[in-house]
Formats: sequence, C-alpha cells, structure tokens
Amino acid sequence: MAKSALLKSSLAKKYWMALTGLFLCLFLSGHLAGNLQLLVPHNALNFNKYALFMTSNPAVKILSYLTYISILFHAFDGIMLAFQNKAARPIGYAKNNPSANSPWASRNMAVMGTVILIFIVTHMVSFWAKMHFDEKMPLQTITISAQGQSQEFYVTTDGGYLPKAQVDQKMIVIKDRTDFYDATANVKVKEGYKDLYKITVAFFQDAQYGLIYTLLYVLSMIILAFHLLHGFSSAFQSLGLNHPKYTPAIKAFGKGFAIVVPLLFAIIPLYIHFFLKA
Repeated sequence: MAKSALLKSSLAKKYWMALTGLFLCLFLSGHLAGNLQLLVPHNALNFNKYALFMTSNPAVKILSYLTYISILFHAFDGIMLAFQNKAARPIGYAKNNPSANSPWASRNMAVMGTVILIFIVTHMVSFWAKMHFDEKMPLQTITISAQGQSQEFYVTTDGGYLPKAQVDQKMIVIKDRTDFYDATANVKVKEGYKDLYKITVAFFQDAQYGLIYTLLYVLSMIILAFHLLHGFSSAFQSLGLNHPKYTPAIKAFGKGFAIVVPLLFAIIPLYIHFFLKA
C-alpha cells in the first residue's frame, strides 16, 4: 500500500474512471438538453441565447473547465488501465472464448473510448473552436420586410435590432467580434449574438460533405451507446455501490440512458440534413 500512489494503483484508476465517467454523463444530459433546441424549426435566436449563456456565465465556465479535465483524465486513465490489464496477462489463455466470459462492449471499452475522444476533438474544432476563436464567426441577422421592402438587421442582446447597412457603411464598427461601436464617438452601442445556429445547420447541410458529416456523427453516437451500455453500471460497481435491491434499477436506468441519450443526439444531425429547410 505504501507504494501505491493515488493515480498508480489499479483500484484508484477505477475509482477515477467511475467518478469522471458519471460526471461526463451529467454533462451529456445538459448538453443534450441545449442541443435539442435545434429540433425546433427556425429557433436560431433561442439556440444562440443558449450558446451565449454557456460561454459567458461564470458558473458554467467553471463546469466547462471541469468537463475538459474530466474528458482528458477519463481518456488517459482508460488507456492506462487497458495497458495495465494487458500487462497483467502477457500470455493468453490456451483456450480463449472471450464472448462467453464478458460482453463485447466491456472488452472493447478502450477502443470505443479512443474513437469517442477523436470525435470530441473534431467536434470541438468544428463548433467550439469556431465559436471562441474564429474571426469570421457570423453574427445573427434577421431580414424584416415592411411596405414591400426588405432590410437586414443584426439581432442584439438587448432584444433590439441594428441595421446591417450601418455596419456596411462603416457608421458602426464591430469590435471583439460581437460588440457594435459608434464609429465617430467610439462608444459601444449594442452587442450581437454569435450565430452558432447558422454554423451548425451549414455544417450538416454542406452540399459536398454534409451527408458524410451526418453519418459519421450518427456512427459516433452508436459507439457512444455501446460505451455507455457497459460503462454506466460498471461505474457504480467500481465505486462499490452494489446492492441487491438497487443494482437492477441502476442497470435498467443505465441501459435506458445508453440508448436514449445517443439516440436523441443522433436525431439532431439527421433532422438538420434531411428535413430542416434553411
């Protein structure tokens, strides 16, 4: 025991895997609740309000950092456990029938976890990185028609609008990607919404790669479902929370969670690509 550091022992790794895994399940639930707004047609403003809240609220920012750390820790811990288990059995059994001894998902957790990690990285590059760092990130606009004429306006966070023509004519300048300043007085007059809704819809409706993006997303959700199918109930087992009375309910809830959450995530790009009319 004296030689077993917190992160070195197999038991400690399983504890950390369980805790970070369950925390990430909470993150998935919250992330899904926000993303389901994409299933509401022409819901750009509410979705962009949600995106602004998720990137500006101090409490959410702290949770975001905890999520990033949990993802990295969960992935690293899983890889270390896989190597550790492999090293514990350097020579395979003479008669090996893995399917009879353990479910397919439990034998391939490391592989599925690696695929999910790749998906997370590409997903963040496509959306999170654009939202935070892309200087070309569009601001939400709306076209208003009156008396037979149409005019485009920026939607602002105070519930108002700002004529796009004023920006085009350099009467108003955009600073820090979302702030509108009076060009003469150099005074901030309004703030706009980053149009993550537009970016998301354009991604899955891309004429050349939209179908590929959609299918890869759905495939990733299928892999996530198998990962959760074993991981959810396994987390409680690793924490020693087994009980004859509660374990069946935990396993049933885990199966439902592993099916419903990835399914709802997968429905979103399918709906955007095949049914949503921009």
